[in-house]
Amino acid sequence: MARVRPTASTGKPPRDAAGGTGWHLGWALAILAAAGALAAAGLLPQGPEALALAVVGAAALVGAVLSRLGRGARIAGVLIWGAGATAACHLTGGVAGPLAAWCLAPAAAGLVWRDRDLAALGAATALAAAALSALTPVFQTLPQPDMALAPWLSLLALSTITVSFAAGLMGLLGELRRDQRRDARQAMERTLLHHQPQLLARLSPEGVVRIAAGAPVAGPEPGDLEGHPLGRLFAEADLPAFDAALREAAATGQALVQVQAAFDPDRRLEIALRLGPNDDLIAAVRDATVQHLRERALDDARVSAEQQNAGKSRFLANMSHELRTPLNAIMGFSDIMRQRLFGPMADRYAEYAGLIHESGSHLLELINDILDVSKIEAERFELTLEYFDAREAVESVMRLMRGEADRLGVHLRAVLPPGSLYAEADRRALKQITLNLISNALKFTPRGGAVTLTLRPRHEGLELVVADTGVGIARQDLERLGRPYEQAGDAQQRAAGSGLGLSLVRAFARLHGGDMSLESTLGAGTAVTVRMPVLAPDPAVRQQL
Repeated sequence: MARVRPTASTGKPPRDAAGGTGWHLGWALAILAAAGALAAAGLLPQGPEALALAVVGAAALVGAVLSRLGRGARIAGVLIWGAGATAACHLTGGVAGPLAAWCLAPAAAGLVWRDRDLAALGAATALAAAALSALTPVFQTLPQPDMALAPWLSLLALSTITVSFAAGLMGLLGELRRDQRRDARQAMERTLLHHQPQLLARLSPEGVVRIAAGAPVAGPEPGDLEGHPLGRLFAEADLPAFDAALREAAATGQALVQVQAAFDPDRRLEIALRLGPNDDLIAAVRDATVQHLRERALDDARVSAEQQNAGKSRFLANMSHELRTPLNAIMGFSDIMRQRLFGPMADRYAEYAGLIHESGSHLLELINDILDVSKIEAERFELTLEYFDAREAVESVMRLMRGEADRLGVHLRAVLPPGSLYAEADRRALKQITLNLISNALKFTPRGGAVTLTLRPRHEGLELVVADTGVGIARQDLERLGRPYEQAGDAQQRAAGSGLGLSLVRAFARLHGGDMSLESTLGAGTAVTVRMPVLAPDPAVRQQL
């Protein structure tokens, strides 16, 4: 049987239905035009010839309607064509008459519907019509056509049947070519499907394989899986995870799960599930052993790196603690020598003692920063929360740094709230944040510049902003700053610090639940903003609470 393609809305094959309707209407119009022309010429009297034309025209109109009513109606149409052709042939003298060619009309009708069974039925009907037309004169006398009209009727019959067969054959050949292209495309699709590197399967909602194709990724061939649960491919311990993935795919439309192969414990399978038609699931199974080993190696490398980093942080914390003891002694002794507490000494020795004390102070600051960073990275830094006036803590740092600002020729000023601003935070951390930000700003602000500190409440949090009119930071360096040991600027500017100041500011801010942000324009200055949700009510309100 010829294949037809039903439409989604009506279930009727559109191409052959439209072709059959047009073919039948063409027949009806041809007969109507011929009858009109013959009547106008006075060659078509009321008689058997006119009745023959009317019968075949009616058969054509009925066939046009039946073309759109499905295959059963078309079978009836072929039979109606057989009856109409036989009647027209009988009315005009049988097989010797001018309309004898119309006995082939059922075959042409079956052919134009592009259905092999209908074409066979049409050929059989046409043969039956011709046989009846040939045998009937043996038993009865048939009407004889008008001799003047006979040539015109013969011309009509031959032309219509020739055009009809030509149209039917062209449509059938076109359909055959389309079938060949479709078959070739389907064969290519089947080849690609069976030779792709994954196992594809259509599953029931319970996970039973309905159809499978592709590569045997683990164990049996795809065809051997049909009718069996897909779970036979993997370890029994992974069945609950697979069942959960089936439920997830049914609910959300997709799911992904990794399982251990049943036939090879060292292999891992990845199953991707998608919701398909009729609540079935489409599964794509691939060998994920290499990916699993790579991920496990990456996890091992990550754990090893974290352990090494934690070991490094512990080492630095211990070493920094051990270095501070002798360094404090060096600074103490050098300070005694610098102040000549035990008697007079040469000025050059006093100068050297001052240099030793200054270098020791710088080294102690660096060691303290390293110690704090190491504790934070090792997650051993603990905040000491207390209730205090943040304005007073910031002012103490300003007093400490004002001498340094005067020495560098930089104008240092503060914009503080008029009254107390209470916070519940680590006092030392807040002072360290303020000290690091001002120290950084002073280092990178040339003589004659300005550094402004602003402290204010903002959105139920504490906001600290330190802005300078210094050299600024290039856009490509902004994202790096705030990480440990990252620095910006030229070699001379990098030598002025260790790259730990801003990282400690960001770390302290995040330990308090806040964060740090930077805004800078190269050559115009930098503003660093720290926001922390640490504001607390005034003492009077606090007592009421």
